Amino acid sequence: MVGGGGGGVGGGLLENANPLIYERSGERPVTEGEEDEQHPLTLEELNVVEQVRVQVSDPESTVAVAFTPTIPHCSMATLIGLSIKVKLLRSLPQRFKMDVHITPGTHASEHAVNKQLADKERVAAALENTHLLEVVNQCLSARS
Repeated sequence: MVGGGGGGVGGGLLENANPLIYERSGERPVTEGEEDEQHPLTLEELNVVEQVRVQVSDPESTVAVAFTPTIPHCSMATLIGLSIKVKLLRSLPQRFKMDVHITPGTHASEHAVNKQLADKERVAAALENTHLLEVVNQCLSARS
């Protein structure tokens, strides 16, 4: 970790102070407004979410989003996944089944994070936590 300013959740340390920045695609995925708390860039600009890793099947009512944390030990992975899941819940009709998971082989705690994100009761409990919901809402808010 690298010391940084006062931003971020839970402290002022940045895990990846110099991320690679990618151009936005022409079409915007559902996760358009999401931002990583550690960087003032969208998840798409950090290459955390890419359109090629978003699969939507309208006839089957399914959406699968694979996201790639900026570094293998990213402490924000669960929050990023939860934010993506909340964005989908708020944006899609209720008939859709959502699968939000870490791109295989890109995070040290991939299995544990994916298990948390797939557990409906844990997600519901997390969203009942007012502080955590406030943080998720900040992640989803549009840039000023």
